[in-house]
Amino acid sequence: MSKDTIQDIVKKSLEKYFRDLGEQEPSNVYEMVVFTVERPILEAVMARADGNQSHAAEMLGINRNTLRKKLQQHGLV
Repeated sequence: MSKDTIQDIVKKSLEKYFRDLGEQEPSNVYEMVVFTVERPILEAVMARADGNQSHAAEMLGINRNTLRKKLQQHGLV
């Protein structure tokens, strides 16, 4: 198993992203990263909560309606 933390993986991924951009100016990096990591978080928490949105929302520390909106944005419902 890798000893890299989530932070290490995100940092390395961003460094590669910036290298791959070359001379192009990056934009909306924060939104891109949040949207990219949000889906696997939602998938893992929903699996852990056995599909129970109320329980998943509680685990995430967000409102159930917010969770439902995010699940819809990612095509998970």
